[in-house]
Amino acid sequence: MPAPLRVALDQGTGRSGDTASSLSRLADRAREAAAEGAALLVGPEMSLSGYNIGPRVRELAEPADGPLFEEVARIAADTGVAIVYGFPELADGNVYNAVRLVDATGASLALYRKTHLFGDLDRSLFSPGAEPIVQADLGGHRIGLLVCYDVEFPEMVRAHALAGTTLLVVPTGLMAPTTSVATLLVPARAMENQIHLAYVNRCDTEGDLDYVGLSALVGPDGGELLRAGPDEELLFGDVDPAAVAEVRAEQSYMDDRRADLYGHR
Repeated sequence: MPAPLRVALDQGTGRSGDTASSLSRLADRAREAAAEGAALLVGPEMSLSGYNIGPRVRELAEPADGPLFEEVARIAADTGVAIVYGFPELADGNVYNAVRLVDATGASLALYRKTHLFGDLDRSLFSPGAEPIVQADLGGHRIGLLVCYDVEFPEMVRAHALAGTTLLVVPTGLMAPTTSVATLLVPARAMENQIHLAYVNRCDTEGDLDYVGLSALVGPDGGELLRAGPDEELLFGDVDPAAVAEVRAEQSYMDDRRADLYGHR
Protein backbone atom coordinates (compact mmCIF):
# COMPACT_ATOMS: atom_id res chain seq x y z
CA MET A 1 0.00 0.00 0.00
CA PRO A 2 1.40 3.44 -0.90
CA ALA A 3 2.41 5.93 1.77
CA PRO A 4 -0.01 8.76 2.63
CA LEU A 5 0.04 11.66 0.17
CA ARG A 6 0.40 15.12 1.70
CA VAL A 7 -1.70 17.62 -0.23
CA ALA A 8 -1.98 21.41 -0.15
CA LEU A 9 -5.26 23.12 -1.01
CA ASP A 10 -4.76 26.68 -2.27
CA GLN A 11 -7.95 28.66 -1.69
CA GLY A 12 -6.90 31.72 -3.65
CA THR A 13 -5.86 32.98 -7.08
CA GLY A 14 -3.88 35.73 -8.73
CA ARG A 15 -5.46 38.78 -10.32
CA SER A 16 -8.12 37.80 -12.84
CA GLY A 17 -6.94 38.19 -16.41
CA ASP A 18 -3.31 38.51 -15.29
CA THR A 19 -1.52 35.21 -15.88
CA ALA A 20 1.86 36.66 -14.86
CA SER A 21 0.57 37.49 -11.37
CA SER A 22 -1.07 34.08 -11.13
CA LEU A 23 2.16 32.28 -12.04
CA SER A 24 4.16 34.37 -9.55
CA ARG A 25 1.65 33.56 -6.84
CA LEU A 26 1.67 29.87 -7.79
CA ALA A 27 5.45 29.77 -7.42
CA ASP A 28 5.17 31.24 -3.93
CA ARG A 29 2.49 28.74 -2.92
CA ALA A 30 4.47 25.84 -4.34
CA ARG A 31 7.47 26.85 -2.23
CA GLU A 32 5.25 27.03 0.84
CA ALA A 33 3.80 23.63 0.01
CA ALA A 34 7.27 22.14 -0.39
CA ALA A 35 8.35 23.58 2.96
CA GLU A 36 5.40 21.81 4.59
CA GLY A 37 6.25 18.51 2.94
CA ALA A 38 3.33 18.50 0.51
CA ALA A 39 3.64 16.36 -2.61
CA LEU A 40 0.61 17.85 -4.41
CA LEU A 41 -0.69 21.43 -4.66
CA VAL A 42 -4.23 22.06 -5.97
CA GLY A 43 -5.71 25.41 -6.99
CA PRO A 44 -9.24 26.51 -7.97
CA GLU A 45 -11.02 26.39 -11.32
CA MET A 46 -9.36 28.53 -14.02
CA SER A 47 -6.73 29.44 -11.44
CA LEU A 48 -4.19 30.90 -13.88
CA SER A 49 -6.48 33.11 -15.94
CA GLY A 50 -9.60 33.94 -13.98
CA TYR A 51 -13.06 32.60 -14.74
CA ASN A 52 -15.63 35.41 -15.03
CA ILE A 53 -13.60 37.54 -17.44
CA GLY A 54 -15.76 37.43 -20.58
CA PRO A 55 -13.95 37.65 -23.94
CA ARG A 56 -10.59 37.72 -22.17
CA VAL A 57 -10.98 33.94 -21.77
CA ARG A 58 -10.48 33.45 -25.51
CA GLU A 59 -7.66 36.00 -25.58
CA LEU A 60 -5.81 34.12 -22.85
CA ALA A 61 -6.60 30.62 -24.13
CA GLU A 62 -3.63 28.64 -25.37
CA PRO A 63 -2.76 25.09 -26.42
CA ALA A 64 -2.28 22.54 -23.68
CA ASP A 65 1.50 22.59 -24.10
CA GLY A 66 1.77 26.36 -24.41
CA PRO A 67 3.66 28.91 -22.29
CA LEU A 68 1.45 28.45 -19.20
CA PHE A 69 2.23 24.74 -19.09
CA GLU A 70 5.95 25.45 -19.55
CA GLU A 71 5.94 27.85 -16.61
CA VAL A 72 3.95 25.53 -14.34
CA ALA A 73 6.24 22.65 -15.28
CA ARG A 74 9.25 24.77 -14.32
CA ILE A 75 7.65 25.68 -10.95
CA ALA A 76 6.85 22.04 -10.23
CA ALA A 77 10.37 20.89 -11.10
CA ASP A 78 11.99 23.71 -9.11
CA THR A 79 9.97 22.97 -5.97
CA GLY A 80 9.52 19.21 -6.29
CA VAL A 81 5.74 19.55 -5.88
CA ALA A 82 3.11 18.18 -8.26
CA ILE A 83 0.53 20.79 -9.27
CA VAL A 84 -3.10 20.81 -10.43
CA TYR A 85 -3.96 24.08 -12.16
CA GLY A 86 -6.83 25.45 -14.23
CA PHE A 87 -6.61 27.34 -17.52
CA PRO A 88 -8.51 28.01 -20.77
CA GLU A 89 -7.30 25.45 -23.29
CA LEU A 90 -7.42 26.27 -27.00
CA ALA A 91 -7.80 23.23 -29.26
CA ASP A 92 -9.22 22.87 -32.77
CA GLY A 93 -10.74 26.34 -32.58
CA ASN A 94 -12.58 25.56 -29.33
CA VAL A 95 -11.90 26.82 -25.81
CA TYR A 96 -12.21 24.35 -22.94
CA ASN A 97 -12.36 24.90 -19.19
CA ALA A 98 -9.39 22.65 -18.43
CA VAL A 99 -7.38 21.40 -15.48
CA ARG A 100 -4.00 19.74 -15.69
CA LEU A 101 -1.91 17.60 -13.36
CA VAL A 102 1.85 18.09 -13.62
CA ASP A 103 4.16 15.89 -11.56
CA ALA A 104 7.12 16.95 -9.43
CA THR A 105 9.50 16.70 -12.40
CA GLY A 106 7.35 18.96 -14.56
CA ALA A 107 5.91 16.17 -16.70
CA SER A 108 2.23 16.30 -17.65
CA LEU A 109 0.28 13.39 -16.18
CA ALA A 110 -3.32 14.27 -17.06
CA LEU A 111 -5.49 16.89 -18.78
CA TYR A 112 -9.24 17.10 -18.18
CA ARG A 113 -11.84 19.31 -19.87
CA LYS A 114 -14.95 20.25 -17.90
CA THR A 115 -17.81 18.15 -19.25
CA HIS A 116 -20.84 19.75 -17.54
CA LEU A 117 -21.10 23.44 -18.36
CA PHE A 118 -22.82 25.65 -15.78
CA GLY A 119 -25.30 28.26 -16.98
CA ASP A 120 -24.90 30.95 -19.59
CA LEU A 121 -21.46 31.98 -18.35
CA ASP A 122 -19.89 28.59 -19.07
CA ARG A 123 -21.84 27.98 -22.24
CA SER A 124 -20.96 31.37 -23.71
CA LEU A 125 -17.24 30.84 -23.16
CA PHE A 126 -16.44 27.14 -23.39
CA SER A 127 -17.07 23.97 -25.33
CA PRO A 128 -17.86 20.88 -23.24
CA GLY A 129 -15.27 18.17 -22.83
CA ALA A 130 -16.12 14.67 -24.03
CA GLU A 131 -13.88 12.46 -21.86
CA PRO A 132 -15.57 11.67 -18.52
CA ILE A 133 -12.81 9.75 -16.73
CA VAL A 134 -9.31 11.21 -16.65
CA GLN A 135 -6.89 9.67 -14.15
CA ALA A 136 -3.18 9.45 -13.37
CA ASP A 137 -0.98 7.69 -10.85
CA LEU A 138 0.93 9.88 -8.40
CA GLY A 139 3.01 8.26 -5.69
CA GLY A 140 0.94 5.09 -5.94
CA HIS A 141 -2.34 7.00 -5.60
CA ARG A 142 -4.92 6.96 -8.38
CA ILE A 143 -5.82 10.62 -8.94
CA GLY A 144 -9.00 11.59 -10.83
CA LEU A 145 -9.92 15.03 -12.12
CA LEU A 146 -13.26 16.86 -12.37
CA VAL A 147 -14.14 20.57 -12.50
CA CYS A 148 -16.71 22.34 -10.33
CA TYR A 149 -20.23 21.55 -11.61
CA ASP A 150 -19.13 18.05 -12.68
CA VAL A 151 -19.08 16.86 -9.06
CA GLU A 152 -22.77 17.71 -8.68
CA PHE A 153 -23.63 14.79 -10.95
CA PRO A 154 -23.44 11.54 -8.95
CA GLU A 155 -22.83 9.50 -12.08
CA MET A 156 -19.48 11.22 -12.63
CA VAL A 157 -18.13 10.49 -9.18
CA ARG A 158 -19.42 6.92 -9.14
CA ALA A 159 -17.76 6.32 -12.52
CA HIS A 160 -14.48 7.49 -11.03
CA ALA A 161 -14.85 5.20 -8.02
CA LEU A 162 -15.61 2.22 -10.27
CA ALA A 163 -12.58 3.09 -12.41
CA GLY A 164 -10.29 2.98 -9.38
CA THR A 165 -9.91 6.65 -8.43
CA THR A 166 -8.92 6.94 -4.76
CA LEU A 167 -8.41 10.73 -4.64
CA LEU A 168 -10.79 12.84 -6.71
CA VAL A 169 -9.49 16.39 -7.23
CA VAL A 170 -12.11 19.04 -8.05
CA PRO A 171 -10.95 22.62 -8.71
CA THR A 172 -14.04 24.80 -8.51
CA GLY A 173 -15.56 28.27 -8.62
CA LEU A 174 -18.60 27.92 -6.36
CA MET A 175 -20.32 31.21 -5.78
CA ALA A 176 -22.85 32.55 -3.27
CA PRO A 177 -25.38 31.62 -2.13
CA THR A 178 -24.85 27.92 -2.95
CA THR A 179 -22.76 26.89 0.07
CA SER A 180 -24.61 23.57 0.43
CA VAL A 181 -22.69 22.11 -2.50
CA ALA A 182 -19.46 22.47 -0.53
CA THR A 183 -20.83 21.58 2.90
CA LEU A 184 -23.39 18.86 2.14
CA LEU A 185 -23.03 17.47 -1.36
CA VAL A 186 -19.25 17.11 -1.50
CA PRO A 187 -18.98 15.09 1.75
CA ALA A 188 -21.86 12.90 0.54
CA ARG A 189 -20.06 12.25 -2.76
CA ALA A 190 -16.94 11.13 -0.91
CA MET A 191 -18.91 8.95 1.51
CA GLU A 192 -21.16 7.22 -1.02
CA ASN A 193 -18.16 6.37 -3.20
CA GLN A 194 -15.72 5.72 -0.34
CA ILE A 195 -12.94 7.85 -1.80
CA HIS A 196 -10.98 10.93 -0.79
CA LEU A 197 -12.22 14.13 -2.40
CA ALA A 198 -10.31 17.42 -2.60
CA TYR A 199 -12.68 20.29 -3.43
CA VAL A 200 -10.73 23.53 -3.94
CA ASN A 201 -12.74 26.73 -4.38
CA ARG A 202 -12.08 30.43 -4.89
CA CYS A 203 -12.80 32.91 -2.10
CA ASP A 204 -12.74 36.32 -3.74
CA THR A 205 -15.06 38.49 -5.84
CA GLU A 206 -14.80 38.51 -9.62
CA GLY A 207 -17.13 40.82 -11.50
CA ASP A 208 -20.63 40.04 -10.24
CA LEU A 209 -19.61 36.67 -8.76
CA ASP A 210 -18.95 36.26 -5.04
CA TYR A 211 -17.05 33.03 -4.42
CA VAL A 212 -17.71 31.33 -1.09
CA GLY A 213 -14.45 29.51 -0.35
CA LEU A 214 -15.18 26.53 1.94
CA SER A 215 -12.58 24.30 0.25
CA ALA A 216 -12.34 20.86 1.78
CA LEU A 217 -10.49 17.58 1.86
CA VAL A 218 -13.01 14.87 2.70
CA GLY A 219 -12.22 11.29 3.71
CA PRO A 220 -13.83 8.10 2.39
CA ASP A 221 -16.23 8.04 5.35
CA GLY A 222 -17.49 11.55 4.54
CA GLY A 223 -15.57 13.12 7.40
CA GLU A 224 -13.92 16.49 6.85
CA LEU A 225 -10.13 16.23 7.11
CA LEU A 226 -9.75 19.90 6.15
CA ARG A 227 -12.28 22.71 5.83
CA ALA A 228 -11.48 26.30 4.88
CA GLY A 229 -13.50 29.35 5.79
CA PRO A 230 -14.51 32.19 3.44
CA ASP A 231 -11.05 33.79 3.16
CA GLU A 232 -7.78 32.94 1.44
CA GLU A 233 -5.98 29.98 3.00
CA LEU A 234 -3.39 27.34 2.17
CA LEU A 235 -4.41 24.13 3.92
CA PHE A 236 -2.43 20.92 4.38
CA GLY A 237 -3.66 17.39 4.92
CA ASP A 238 -2.84 13.75 4.31
CA VAL A 239 -4.58 11.30 2.00
CA ASP A 240 -4.13 7.86 3.56
CA PRO A 241 -5.03 4.92 1.29
CA ALA A 242 -5.46 2.76 4.39
CA ALA A 243 -8.58 4.78 5.20
CA VAL A 244 -10.20 3.72 1.92
CA ALA A 245 -9.37 0.08 2.58
CA GLU A 246 -10.72 0.25 6.14
CA VAL A 247 -14.02 1.89 5.16
CA ARG A 248 -14.61 -0.53 2.30
CA ALA A 249 -13.71 -3.53 4.44
CA GLU A 250 -16.41 -2.57 6.94
CA GLN A 251 -19.09 -2.01 4.28
CA SER A 252 -18.36 -1.73 0.58
CA TYR A 253 -20.85 0.19 -1.52
CA MET A 254 -18.86 -0.86 -4.58
CA ASP A 255 -19.27 -4.57 -3.81
CA ASP A 256 -22.90 -4.29 -2.70
CA ARG A 257 -24.16 -2.44 -5.77
CA ARG A 258 -27.00 -4.07 -7.75
CA ALA A 259 -26.05 -2.85 -11.21
CA ASP A 260 -28.53 -5.32 -12.68
CA LEU A 261 -31.35 -3.21 -11.21
CA TYR A 262 -30.20 0.24 -12.27
CA GLY A 263 -29.87 0.09 -16.04
CA HIS A 264 -29.49 3.52 -17.62
CA ARG A 265 -32.55 5.19 -16.12
